Amino acid sequence: MAFDGITTAALCAELNKKLTGGRVSKVAQPEPDELQILVNTSEGNYRLLLSAEPSLPLVYITEQNKKSPLNAPNFCMVLRKRLQGGRIVGVSQPGLERAIRIDAEHLDEMGDVKRVSLVTEIMGKHSNIILTEEHDGKELVVDAIKHVSAIVSSVREVLPGREYFIPNTQDKTELLTSSEDEIRAIVLKYPGPVFKAVYTSFKGLSPLAAHEICYRAGIDGDASVSSLSDEETVKLVKGISAVSEMVKKGEFTPCIAYTGGKPQEYAAFELTMYEGGADEVVRADSVSQILEKFYSEKQLYVRMNQKSSDLKRVVKNLIERDSHTLDEQLQQLKKTEGRDKYRVWGELLNAFGYSAQPGDKQIVVDNYYTNEKETIPLDPTLSAQENAVKYFDRYTKLKRTAEALAVQTESVKSKLEHLESVLASINIAVSEEDLAWIRRELSQAGYIKEHAVKGKPVKLKGEPYHYISSDGYDIYVGRNNIQNDELTFKFAVGADWWFHAKKMPGSHVILKVKEPGEELPDRAYEEAAALAAYYSAGREQNKVDIDYVLKKEVKKPSGAKPGFVVYYTNYSMTISPDISGLKEV
Repeated sequence: MAFDGITTAALCAELNKKLTGGRVSKVAQPEPDELQILVNTSEGNYRLLLSAEPSLPLVYITEQNKKSPLNAPNFCMVLRKRLQGGRIVGVSQPGLERAIRIDAEHLDEMGDVKRVSLVTEIMGKHSNIILTEEHDGKELVVDAIKHVSAIVSSVREVLPGREYFIPNTQDKTELLTSSEDEIRAIVLKYPGPVFKAVYTSFKGLSPLAAHEICYRAGIDGDASVSSLSDEETVKLVKGISAVSEMVKKGEFTPCIAYTGGKPQEYAAFELTMYEGGADEVVRADSVSQILEKFYSEKQLYVRMNQKSSDLKRVVKNLIERDSHTLDEQLQQLKKTEGRDKYRVWGELLNAFGYSAQPGDKQIVVDNYYTNEKETIPLDPTLSAQENAVKYFDRYTKLKRTAEALAVQTESVKSKLEHLESVLASINIAVSEEDLAWIRRELSQAGYIKEHAVKGKPVKLKGEPYHYISSDGYDIYVGRNNIQNDELTFKFAVGADWWFHAKKMPGSHVILKVKEPGEELPDRAYEEAAALAAYYSAGREQNKVDIDYVLKKEVKKPSGAKPGFVVYYTNYSMTISPDISGLKEV
C-alpha cells in the first residue's frame, strides 16, 4: 500500500488525458491541507482532489464534493486569482518522482498570458501543494499550502519568492533511463535481500512493486542477491525492465488486492501474487477509482475497528474470565470422578466389616462387584461401621458436587458460546448501527449497562444482508444474534433452507425458495454455504464445514440465548469462504 512513482505515473497519464484543455472553474479548500478543483472540459466536468495531509497524501478525480469554509484560506484566494479561469495545458511527472505538476495558462490584470504550475508533492509528512511561476528563467514559489522555512528544513525553503526545486533526498537510479545491463549491475551490487535491492536502488518502486517483480520472476524476494543463479538474475532484470516499459507505454492496469474481503494493497499494475485462495484482485478503469475505493473501504475498516475496540475488549475480557472459571470447574469435576469407589467401600464394610479388628488400618474383603479382592483403608480410631458411614458421606458430598458442577459448567459453556458468537458479530459489523444492536444484546444479557438516552428511545432498524445467487435466489444473512433469531423464526418459512458454520460462531443464513419443495440448483446451496462460511469465525480459513437443513428442522430451546438453536438432522458440505461472485442488494 504505497503511493509510489508508478502510481503517480499512472495518475498523471489519467489526468493528462482527462484534464488537458479544460478550464479551472472553481477552486476550494475544504480542509487546511486539501484542495478541490473543478475543471470544465469538452468531455464533461471533473472534480480533482489534492491532499497534502501528512498521514494520507492523495491525488485523484472524485465525484464527492466537500463543503467549503465560509472564509477561504489565503492559499485558496491566491489560487482563485492565479489559477481559476485558466486553461490546463498539461499534467506531468518529473521522472518517477512522487510529484504531479499541473501546468495552466491564465490572463493577468494586463490581459497578458501567464503560465503557472500547481505542483502536488506526495511525500508523506513532507507532502505539499505549491503554486509556481516563471520569472527571468527561474521557477519561483508563488505560494504553498504549507510554508516551510529554513528553521524547519535545511534542504529547501518553500516560501513565496523562493526558487522552486524538488530536493533529491534519495540516492536512487532513474529506472526509466536505465538499460538492462545497468539494472543488472546495480542490483548485483546490493548486499541484502532481493526485494530490497529492487526498491532501494530505483526511483519510483515501492516494496510492493519489488515483491510483485520477484513473484513474477519466480524468485524468493527475501533471498539474498548473492544467492541468485544466472538464470534467476536474468529473469529479475527482465522483470524490472518490463515494469519500466509498462510505465513508458502507459499500459497501466489499476487494481485492489483483497484478503478475506478486506482491502490489503492497491497498485497501478497487476498484483498476480494476490490471486487465488482467500485473496481476490479487483480491477478498475482508472487509478482515481482505485484510490478512492481503496481508501474509503480501508477507512471504513479502520473506523469500525476503532469504534468496536471497546466492545471487543469487554467481550474478550468476559470470555477470558469465563474460560478461567470453566477450567477451574472442570478440574473440580475431574476430582469427583472416583466417587463411586467410596460408595462401594461403604457397602463392603457394611457386609464384611465384622472381620476387622480394633486398630486395623485396612481390611481386605471380597468385592462382589468385580469378584476380586479389595483393600479398603480404615481410620484405626473408628469402627468398621463408622468407617462405612464416613465413606458414604464422602460419596454423597462428591455426588452433590458433581451434580452442581455439571449444571454450572453447562451454564458457563453456554455463556462462552454466546460470547464467542457476539465477538463474531462484532468482527463482521460494518456500521455503527450494527454495533448498537450488539450493545443492546450485551445489555439484555446483563453483561453491560445500556446508558440511558434522553428523549425517545432509539429504534434500531438494521436489516439482514441480502444477496442474490447466480440463479436468482434470495439469500439473507443475519448481522447479529438478535437478528439471527428474527431471520430464522420470524422471516423464514419452513420450506426455506437454513445454513450455519459447523461448531463455530457465525451468522444464520437463509436461502429462500420460490416454491415449497422445489429442487434448487447445487450452485444456490454452494453460494449460501459460502456466505455462511464468510460470515463466521472461520472467515480467514481456506475451507469451512457448513451444516444446512430445512428451516422447519431448526428449533430454539426454551430460555436459550439469542442466536442459539438446535437441529438433529442435517446435510453438510465443506466450502471456501469466497463470496466475490455474489451480488449484494
